[in-house]
Amino acid sequence: MKQLSIYIVLALLGCQGIRAQSSALTSATSEKNIVLNVSFTGKVTDAKTGEVLTGASVLFPDLKVGGTTNREGIYKLQNIPSGKYLVEVSFTGYASIVESIELNGNTEKDFTLSRSYAENEAVTITGVSSATSVKRTPVPVNILKKEELLRGVSTNLIDALSHTPGVTQISTGPAISKPSIRGLGYNRVVVVNDGIRQEGQQWGDEHGIEIDEYNVSKAEILKGPASLMYGSDALAGVVNIISILPAPAGSVKGNVFGTYQTNNRQRGMHADIGGNHNGFIWGAYGSYKAAADYKNKYDGYVFNSKFNEKNFGGYIGLNKQWGFSHLYLTNFDQHVGLVEGDRDDATGQFLKLVDNGGAEEEAIAAGKDFTSTDPFVPRQRIQHFKLVSDNSFNVGNDRLTVLVGYQRNQRQEFGNVLDPGEKELYFDLNTLNYNVQYHFAEKNNWKTSVGVNGMQQSNKNKGEEALIPEYSLFDIGGFVYTQKRINKLTLSGGLRFDNRSIDSKEMEDGGDVKFAGFTKSFSNVSGSVGLSYEASKAVTFKFNIARGFRAPSIPELASNGAHEGTNRYEYGEQDLKSETSFQVDGGVEVNTEHISLAANVFYNAVSNFIYYRKLQSVNGGDSILVDGSDELFAFRFDQHNARLYGAEVNLDIHPHPLDWLHIENTFSYTRGTLSEDQDGSKNLPFIPAARLINDVKAEFASKGKVFRHVYVKAELDNTFAQNNPFTGYNTETRTSGYSLLNAGLGGDIVSKGKTLFSLYFAANNIGDVAYQNHLSRLKYTAVNNVTGRMGVYNMGRNFSVKLNVPLSFNL
Repeated sequence: MKQLSIYIVLALLGCQGIRAQSSALTSATSEKNIVLNVSFTGKVTDAKTGEVLTGASVLFPDLKVGGTTNREGIYKLQNIPSGKYLVEVSFTGYASIVESIELNGNTEKDFTLSRSYAENEAVTITGVSSATSVKRTPVPVNILKKEELLRGVSTNLIDALSHTPGVTQISTGPAISKPSIRGLGYNRVVVVNDGIRQEGQQWGDEHGIEIDEYNVSKAEILKGPASLMYGSDALAGVVNIISILPAPAGSVKGNVFGTYQTNNRQRGMHADIGGNHNGFIWGAYGSYKAAADYKNKYDGYVFNSKFNEKNFGGYIGLNKQWGFSHLYLTNFDQHVGLVEGDRDDATGQFLKLVDNGGAEEEAIAAGKDFTSTDPFVPRQRIQHFKLVSDNSFNVGNDRLTVLVGYQRNQRQEFGNVLDPGEKELYFDLNTLNYNVQYHFAEKNNWKTSVGVNGMQQSNKNKGEEALIPEYSLFDIGGFVYTQKRINKLTLSGGLRFDNRSIDSKEMEDGGDVKFAGFTKSFSNVSGSVGLSYEASKAVTFKFNIARGFRAPSIPELASNGAHEGTNRYEYGEQDLKSETSFQVDGGVEVNTEHISLAANVFYNAVSNFIYYRKLQSVNGGDSILVDGSDELFAFRFDQHNARLYGAEVNLDIHPHPLDWLHIENTFSYTRGTLSEDQDGSKNLPFIPAARLINDVKAEFASKGKVFRHVYVKAELDNTFAQNNPFTGYNTETRTSGYSLLNAGLGGDIVSKGKTLFSLYFAANNIGDVAYQNHLSRLKYTAVNNVTGRMGVYNMGRNFSVKLNVPLSFNL
């Protein structure tokens, strides 16, 4: 805490110093008649009818300033610094407008939006130094807005994002999912939340990303190496979660949200509120989620798949002519059961651990054991606290952004039924993130930024056992990124240098050295160059070449212990080298009155790809270690060169004049191989099966007086068989294909043009299909000796209802 206090004081002093410098510079530039404080006003109307659009959004993403139109269709934004910025104007059911606006004084500009049932334009802030039109980024970026997240059924945030082409989830039951992009997950995907890189021991299987699902406003997913902007680990791409969107000036806005799912009795509640008065912004939120054990027709109720979580957070800040300064605080607290899958030999029913007079025994789980939302042993608790200072200062027509964040991630595993409070594993991870960027004013269609970012990190072991050593880590990387627009052609690229230093501490256990101390340093040069070419108003071509980088993680270098949540005993390898990738991406986007098409192909060559494999015993079978009463498979990390290639295609047919009808088809395919056979297999582990999603959706009543934005949809989610598993050392097995039928309907209830509430109904796996996803870790739990089936199956039929009540009033 003393270290944290020093960091916070230094950050605040640094920000004040930068602000003082900014004030001096802006005073100097004022003498050159540069207007520093302007307003931006106008009207938003329907392009065809001229009707005003009430509630349309006008947003400057880089400035984090936005507003909505009133009943007359008028918007007014104030305290905007002069300069050239990207503005996004959007309204549900209409095509968004993304346009660069030069503000040299008080500006009036009207916008006309055209009806569209397919979103053809948007703004992204992921993988770029400043807000950019998605059409002008050379790599594929998918954006999911809150409305899309509300319409689906999910048990966690990554589950909600896994319908995106090229995105899958590595899951351990309903509560635990980790993102995988184009066949790469764990430390190869960077998760960003409100500008800060999320650091929560993402190398582990048995916990998610520690972000409140109910508080998400928008998600952006970049597919492809993004080391240029994020450094080590962004080898596969980036999942950028935007939670905080400040209320429009002069208003208070909020939501009250509730949901229920039938399969596992999952219930959730959320409330948030925020205001904006003369540039002073504030907000707060709180969430609760809990679920009992889920069920399917083969396993019945899956014992100890239950979980509960309580989250809260808030923010305050200022948006003024000199820029903005925001302070965010979030706290995530989840309790989750660990599914071991042990069963009674005679009945095939799940077993639980019990304390019988001081002796550990097994008993058959029944009744209330399945309906409670409080996990049994083994279980874990994950807490994630985050404090972020996000600042932007105007330096003449340039901008200086300074972001500093502190995170504390605590993960505790409990596995002793005789002493349920005993922490077998307790990782206490503290991280200080920093990101300083200087954005030069756009000149002659050049946009250039330079920056330095990285983190300082330390981990302490406070449990009875240790899986990884205590360590400290320091990351630093410097980059230059530039973008040039030449008529219909946009060129983007840059270079970066990174260095990561690791100091791993020695640890003795019972007089023996469990972890030997060592220091390591990993350096790398990353870069990318790409283009986007608008061949016509309807057709855009994209091409990108990028080099990515990932330093080995501490578990890969130094693991030596039992991993309770994975049924593994893991050994690290200190001689591992950094992974580097060379990826080529190409794509085409077509948007016409009748169809929307996005097609992308990629090829990714990864040098020194790191993976874990089962160890063999001297007798030729699996190497098994006995840890107390548990028998664990032994795994060691290894590396070889690898290649991945694949494609994603999304085709949305919305035939005019039946614009309300969508026939959407999404196909994803990834193939991954090693350069050399490993125990008879060249296939990479954790590669998702091919997937085809067929959607039919109808949308009605876009301007209804009682019902508005009504939709009905049916979906067939087809996952093909994965016949290319990594069978070396008995690590993976083949997985059968399956098809799931899903459906949904919902809409807004309005009065006098104002939304009173929104209702969403959905059904997943209507046919109650028993299936195992290839990336489900529960597939490899114990065999049911009664049925002969290995592992645990995924969730069966599930119905969901969601209610969202918006709150809004003017100050």
